[in-house]
Order: sequence, then structure tokens, then C-alpha cells
Amino acid sequence: MPLPRKLARMNKVGLNHVTRLFAGWVPGWAIVLHRGRKSGRLYRTPVNVFRHGGGYRFALTYGSDSDWVLNVLAAGHCDIATRGRLVTLTAPERGTDATASWAPPGVRWVLRRIGAGDYLQCRLEHGS
Repeated sequence: MPLPRKLARMNKVGLNHVTRLFAGWVPGWAIVLHRGRKSGRLYRTPVNVFRHGGGYRFALTYGSDSDWVLNVLAAGHCDIATRGRLVTLTAPERGTDATASWAPPGVRWVLRRIGAGDYLQCRLEHGS
């Protein structure tokens, strides 16, 4: 079972503000820019993400029904700020891998430990 939604709500009003200060620059992190499905508002959500399979794979530590995931799926694309670059991603698809075999060893251990086997895979937009 991924991390509790209650923790996600607490992070949204607290820790995310701090994490956004470095997430666009540090390996394994990014800021996903996505629009609300109903509001159309632009959101900037810090996430764990890694290059994988010709694109990027997001670790869904709060599960596959997080608002940002649903927003990206509804839009069919998103941008991420990662390692100082803005990257456009398309074709988001949810998947599950309980072993987290795609993740770096330390991250894999954490994902297995918290039972967060869900991920979101996106392709690089041509030219990004």
C-alpha cells in the first residue's frame, strides 16, 4: 500500500513548498507542471522521476489516483523541470511493478518497503 493520502495532504501544504526549491535540479527529482482537470489552474508538483525506456518513469508513492497523475492522464501530456531543463512528455500510461525493478537500488528498496509498485510512464516529445 502506498503512502497514506493524509500524508500527501500534509505535504501539499508543507513539505512540497520546500521540495520545490531543489526538485527541478536534483537527480531523481522533478517538478511536474500540470493543469487541473476542472479548474484549468497550473500546478507545480515535486515528484520522483527517472529516465526509463525512451522517456521518464514517475514513482507513484501516493498511488495512481493522486490528483497530479489524474491531471496528466486527462491532458495526455505534461512538462517537467528536471536537472535544470524543461522537458515535454506525452502518452502517459499507468503501470505496476511490485519489484520496482526499473528504479535505482536505493529508491527500489524504499518503494518495495512502502508497497508503492505503481508508476506513470511518459514518452519524450519528439524534439525535447
